[in-house]
Amino acid sequence: MSSVSMPSQGMPQATVPSTAHAAGLAHLPLPLFAVPMGVGGLGLAWREAGRVLGAPGAVGEALLGLSVVLWVVILALHAVRLVRHPEAVAADLKHPVRSAFAGAVTIGLMIASAALLPHALGLARAVWIVAVLGHLAIAAWTVRDLLVSPREPAALTPPLLIPLVGNILAPLFGMKMGFETASLLMFGLGTALWLFLQPLLFLRLMTGAPLPPKLRPTIVILLAPPAVGALALAQLTGGFGPVSLAVFGFAGFVALVIALLARDLVRAPFALSAWAWTFPVAAFTVAALAASHAYPAVWHAPLLWALLALTTVIVGLVSVRTAKLAASGALLAPEG
Repeated sequence: MSSVSMPSQGMPQATVPSTAHAAGLAHLPLPLFAVPMGVGGLGLAWREAGRVLGAPGAVGEALLGLSVVLWVVILALHAVRLVRHPEAVAADLKHPVRSAFAGAVTIGLMIASAALLPHALGLARAVWIVAVLGHLAIAAWTVRDLLVSPREPAALTPPLLIPLVGNILAPLFGMKMGFETASLLMFGLGTALWLFLQPLLFLRLMTGAPLPPKLRPTIVILLAPPAVGALALAQLTGGFGPVSLAVFGFAGFVALVIALLARDLVRAPFALSAWAWTFPVAAFTVAALAASHAYPAVWHAPLLWALLALTTVIVGLVSVRTAKLAASGALLAPEG
């Protein structure tokens, strides 16, 4: 379907007046909010590695701090964009692919609450509440939009998991802040939406037209729900027990499938959709670290260090390529 074709930066951008200024900020990609998600996810992985492997704790805290800074900067740029080019923002929010990245705004804010948790509990709690309420509103609006304006199967793509299933991320941090009831509610909502949406996505991917080349990396997003779900269950049940391990087993299977697909996925021209690799792989790394801590074995450590290194390399490479895209001006180029 033409509406899900990809421009040079990875997501189609709204058509706005061709002035010099409009060719810049007006085309600021909404999927840019995946950047603090990926960097923050890597920070969470290094923080967990500090607990399990004895990795330097400062690395995780620095990455989490950087993710907060990136989130604030990107939010500020989009706020200016909203004031100066409201039609461009409205076009993003109506688009079947780009609109899903509105959920990345509040997921990034949840990660910010995690970054603050060890340092400023009161502020972390306030940020978590805002993030959860915002994500709940985005999820409700997304479902409402799907019901009011049904989409063709080709428009059902993995980024839809971000606003809908992102709710299961809330317990990872909410339980540590004392929000037990809210965490349970958000987990139940996210799980129900995942069980509803995932079969539709698998059906579309297996029987429908192939995803456009620059959307193919978003298949990796399928790894995030089971990885995060295993961690959320561990928080809700007081430890990484058998149920968490069972869900992590499914995450491991999805990771294996993605590894087998990796050669095809990386052949796609580089675009912001490459950030789809970052948070899911980081979440899987955190889950693997937590699982190995609960079920230790002598051979775990080398594999975990290798997984942490791989995750770090992936985030680093995507970051460098994105910086080059920004330096060339392609990041703010209009569609076409």
